[in-house]
Amino acid sequence: MEKYLVPAEENPRKPSRLYQWKRSLIELNGRLESKYRHDLSALLLQSYSQIGAFPHLYHVNGGGDAAIPCQTHINSSGMASDSTRQFAINKQGISALEFDNKGVYLANDSFSYFGEDERKSEDVSKHVLHNSLGRQLDAVRWNLANQDEVACTSMKTNEVHIFDIGYISSEPVEVLKTRRAVTVHGSDVHKGLTDIAFTSDSRLIASDTNGGVNVWDRRMSALPCLELTSNSRSTLNSIKLSVENQMVFGAGRHGIVYMWDLRGGRAASAFQFHKQICHPPVTSWKLSSMLERIGSLKAQSDIVSKEVHSIDFDPSCPYQLAFHLDDGWSGILDIYNFQVTHVHCPPPAWLNGSSTDLLSLRKPSWLATHSIYVVGSSTDNGIHLLDFYPDPSSPCHVDYSPIEDVERPSRMNSRNKQNRFLPLSEGVTACAAHPLNGTIIAGTQLSSLLVVSQRKYSVED
Repeated sequence: MEKYLVPAEENPRKPSRLYQWKRSLIELNGRLESKYRHDLSALLLQSYSQIGAFPHLYHVNGGGDAAIPCQTHINSSGMASDSTRQFAINKQGISALEFDNKGVYLANDSFSYFGEDERKSEDVSKHVLHNSLGRQLDAVRWNLANQDEVACTSMKTNEVHIFDIGYISSEPVEVLKTRRAVTVHGSDVHKGLTDIAFTSDSRLIASDTNGGVNVWDRRMSALPCLELTSNSRSTLNSIKLSVENQMVFGAGRHGIVYMWDLRGGRAASAFQFHKQICHPPVTSWKLSSMLERIGSLKAQSDIVSKEVHSIDFDPSCPYQLAFHLDDGWSGILDIYNFQVTHVHCPPPAWLNGSSTDLLSLRKPSWLATHSIYVVGSSTDNGIHLLDFYPDPSSPCHVDYSPIEDVERPSRMNSRNKQNRFLPLSEGVTACAAHPLNGTIIAGTQLSSLLVVSQRKYSVED
């Protein structure tokens, strides 16, 4: 039998090649990988354009095509009587915009205007709620637990007004107030409120102009149950909650980002004042010091401490905290590694002969996916679309190398990744991105709403 056997070495069998799948991974797992989405972001950024502009005008009493300016906008712009001009100090245009979770309603606080996201003329009949509170407003937020409720507040008052759009009423369903604060001499300390955040339960959080953060439990009282304090008395412009609703981040005038723990954090250093528990921050970061650690940036720029206009977490990457400064710089603070990983430094105003808008706090927004940060320009009419993808392949990353990016194996690398500046018809103060389709609504210094979309269709469509 052995003579019928063929020795292995005389008839070596070549190993067969595995059949390579020619379909994309998208067809295999049914979803887009994050790196593939990032590769496509270059196409996404180029697809946006302005498709509509809606001035703050109203058609009332069947006035046909005749439109009149909003009275609250007139008052705020200083065109009304002198008695109303006090509300226009340090304030221009739309302060804040926010979509509800489904993207059906859009709230903005262009001096207490709340409206639907409809691509139609700004007619009073299209508004869910339009209130004239007679004062400047600076923040607006939808309640995460009840999307019929929207809260607004102002740096000119210590109250948070909560409205329910399910009721046809111009009166708030609830008013929350801060506790009275006095100096050592017995005089009152003004505590205006600058920003609002809702937790997933019944708590509401608001930062103030006295360097503090007030926490209300609406089930208990209309007064704060907890106060988070910073080590300064300067204004906190912006606050944000972490994804777990356990940590509060705040930033403001001195260019410092603070972090507090709602669970107690540093309990030994907590103190009680008028039966109210006060907590100092767990830690803080001075952004100018962190930016100085970036050697290439320090070599080209004179880095000084700047006021923080806004902070916001990336919905696609929960450890990326975006910040925007009053000189137009934007960047990312990695809260896990405690370092600045991305930075965008537009040219200064004097370089192109323009001027910087110093009267408005700019409030950017994230797209729901792709880690793209949308921010109004501080010097020009338009918005910056910034690629803040959490990887050195991002053009804003401090370790980004264009040469290495081209060498990375990718089907899309033939398209050089870059940020985009999109010119618009007016200067932008606040942005909001639709949670589902990525449409951008930009509020302007003239209280108009600009619609920026990927689709090329007219408003009449």
